[in-house]
This record gives sequence, C-alpha cells and structure tokens, in this order.
Amino acid sequence: MRESYIINSISQAHTVMGLAKPKHPLVSVVKTSAFKPSIDFRSVKVINHLYQITLKHIGCGNLVYGKNSYDYQEGTLVFTAPGQVTIWDAEMPIQTDADSGWTLAFHPDLIRKSNLANKIDTYSFFQYDVNEALHLSDDERKTLEEILDKIEMEYSQNLDRHSQNLIISNIELLLDYCIRFYDRQFYTRSNLNVDVVSRFENLLKDYYKTDKVIDLGIPSVKYCALELNLSTNYLSDLLKKETGKTAQEHIHLFVIEKAKNHLLNSSNSISEIGYKLGFEYPQHFSNLFKSKTGFSPSEYRKN
Repeated sequence: MRESYIINSISQAHTVMGLAKPKHPLVSVVKTSAFKPSIDFRSVKVINHLYQITLKHIGCGNLVYGKNSYDYQEGTLVFTAPGQVTIWDAEMPIQTDADSGWTLAFHPDLIRKSNLANKIDTYSFFQYDVNEALHLSDDERKTLEEILDKIEMEYSQNLDRHSQNLIISNIELLLDYCIRFYDRQFYTRSNLNVDVVSRFENLLKDYYKTDKVIDLGIPSVKYCALELNLSTNYLSDLLKKETGKTAQEHIHLFVIEKAKNHLLNSSNSISEIGYKLGFEYPQHFSNLFKSKTGFSPSEYRKN
C-alpha cells in the first residue's frame, strides 16, 4: 500500500516542494524550476487540500489521477480542488529551465468570505480528470501569466486593506479566462466531440438492450462517463457545448422518448412501463414524464 501525504496549507506545500517560506499564508505562485521535492513522489499518494492550477511546459513523467494515467505535454494546464488525490508514477525531475512552468495554489480560506467562494463550484474544470486538461496557446499562456504576475506582486508587497480583494479578483479573472480557453478547446476539437456525442447516444441505446436497466435502474451520468473514459463534469460540459443539453438532460429526454413509445404502442400499465425503463417507483416515472412533457403518462396515452 502506498504511503499517503496530506497537504493542508501553503506552508506545508512549500516545505514538501523544498521551497522557501511563503510570502502569504494562503496563496502562492511558484515556478516549477524552483521545486526541489523533499520526498520521493513515486512512493506516496498526495492528498492536497488546496486549490491548485499547474502549467507544465515540458514533459515530466506520468501522473495517475483517478483511474487515468496522463503524460504531460507542453502548455498543459491542470486544475485540482481540495481533497483530490494524485500519484506520480515517476520521480518529479528537478528542472532548471526558468520557463518550465508554474503553479498557483491557494487555500479555501483565502476566498471563504468572498463572492468567489459562492462561484468556485461553477468552475467545473476543477473536477475534470487529468486527461481532460486545458492545452494553452502561447497567447493564452501569456494572458494567464500576466494575471499571475499581478497576484504575486500583491502578496509580495506590504499588505493593506485592498490586497485580499485584489488577489481574489485576479484569481477569479484567471479562472474566467480559463472558461474562455476551454470553450475554444471544445470548439477546436469539435470533430472529436461529435464522436463522443455519437458514442454517448449509442451507449444509451445499448444500455436498454441489456439487463442493466433492471439491475442498475436509469443510466446515471457517472455510469456513462466511466464507460466513455471521461469525468462526469467534462462529459456534461462537452455535451452542453455541442448540443445545448447536459448529460443528465440527454438521459432524461432519451428515457422520455422510450416512454412515449411504450405508452402508445403497448398495453402495459404505467407502473410496468416505469419499471422497464429503470424507475424503482411509478411516481418517480410519472413526475419526470410530466415535468418534461406537461402531461402525466396516462394523459399522454389518452391524447
């Protein structure tokens, strides 16, 4: 069993990475070239309780994240949220290239009383798998690094009553830019995304041809994402960009279409149809059907 290492603070993160004492207790911007790890990452899994955004500019081994292994490439931006676990398959090399990459880390307490605290969960890329990382163009990278310079400048000088708000505002600005850049990535990968949409639709069709619907009920977003080797958030965001509907909305609409066919082309009771579609309770089937069509199943059958 792997040894676990828990990082609870910026100070602790600096210590494990062989860095000097942080200038601010809740936020830090560090060049990858400065890392001098005090532990062998091949031997541990790291449970990080910080928000972390890392740009890798050159390859540095494989990272196991969830069930996936990802080989870092140039310009790869990876996001991790508090409580997530990472495991390095290879020892992190010490890099001397001053332009090798960077990490922005901040503790949840930094944004606790700010508007960003209420908004942070809307940045769904913090829950993406590593193989769904953001790949930046040179111009995009420059934009983010200009914001990072402002964050670092703010916590490096004498702190005043404006410092916290300015640091948080710049973090939020950086995250908003990342939304834009992810939108660009979804757009430029449109052909690949269409393939995912097609595979998702076929997955739903195949699901209802098996006994899985009896054993597992209605297909969940998590089940579909695992079958497609994607994270649940990435699958929903990809489908939203391509079709205007989330994964959950697609599943519900697929089930409703099957329900309509059963209602009009069989003499099965409402309860039997609901059971065949994966609903444990007939009322749940009736409620979903009415919310999507405006009619109860019995009303739809009569019309």
